Amino acid sequence: MSFIQPRKCILTKEQLAHFQQSKTHDDILSFVQNLNDTVVGVKLTDECTMSPGVQAILSVLDRVEAVAQDTPPIDNKASRFGNPAFRTFYDKVAEVAPALHETLPSLPKEAIEELSVYFRECWGNKSRIDYGSGMELNFLCWLICLEKLGVVQSSDHVALVIRVFWRYVEVMRVLQSTYWLEPAGSHGVWGLDDYHFLPFLFGSAQLKGHKHLKPKSIHDAEIVDEFAKDYMYFGCIKFINSTASLRWHSPMLDDISAVKTWDKVNEGMIKMYRAEVLGKLPVIQHFLFGSILPWDGPMPSPPSEEDYVHKDHAHIAEPGERNLGWGSCCGIPVPSVFGAAQAEGKVLGAGLAGPGIRPVPFD
Repeated sequence: MSFIQPRKCILTKEQLAHFQQSKTHDDILSFVQNLNDTVVGVKLTDECTMSPGVQAILSVLDRVEAVAQDTPPIDNKASRFGNPAFRTFYDKVAEVAPALHETLPSLPKEAIEELSVYFRECWGNKSRIDYGSGMELNFLCWLICLEKLGVVQSSDHVALVIRVFWRYVEVMRVLQSTYWLEPAGSHGVWGLDDYHFLPFLFGSAQLKGHKHLKPKSIHDAEIVDEFAKDYMYFGCIKFINSTASLRWHSPMLDDISAVKTWDKVNEGMIKMYRAEVLGKLPVIQHFLFGSILPWDGPMPSPPSEEDYVHKDHAHIAEPGERNLGWGSCCGIPVPSVFGAAQAEGKVLGAGLAGPGIRPVPFD
């Protein structure tokens, strides 16, 4: 197999439509569905088989967290936005990425360069110091590539969710709280969480058929605290409650709590992921296609100046490339919830939920 450097290939709605009918799109959605189905009724605290591949991936995630611990934020008290030390962290991870991949069993050395691109991008955007569902998608794609190359198997799917993916979320909470990563969007992931989508999808699968816990249980603080360690959904609700008010910060989660069953919630989450992540140009225009997750559609034409203009002004470009995403000129910059909390005199620890954070609106 010949490996290549992943690259962006989608610039237009027509190319997005082609992607939605492609094998790569189907592979991603199938992987999500398979992971989802394997964790129905499974708790985070349940025992599961840990293959050598899974153990190696967990060690890699531990190394990434160690890099963050060794890269403290700089004194940036004047800003409630992303801390520039994140760029140093990003460069350090990029530097050690090849060596980290060499620790993964059965991974061909020729594939390391291709996989390292997804790996680097799953921690956030270096230029904008932000994070959102597109970066989370890069981590998912990294796992898909590892499975296609034999590092993990379909028998590892339970562990990939309740051990690997949840560990990734834990590391991301450290990065979000350490570097005040801005949400990659005006108000996060459509009213779910400022940063993540998949923990709610997998988390609702964990709760399908539960005899006592219902979607409305997210409004009971005691239940949330008790079951946050067992279920991703409640773990994420606890995190939101530690930084903001659920009702104004995550209106969609508030609305979803009125749904009668977790089966319906989970079904809706999968449809929403397909439509709002895999089906949205602002997200998928940044998707990276390589040899493992290939692009088989028409290649984009060289962009014209009109591609970068919005209402008679140019979009902000990232260093080294022309950026088709919305710059701060086209929307409302939103500070990290951690920056907002700090501005109010509260300090959030680098964990899934920090103590003493009162609701602070993004102003």
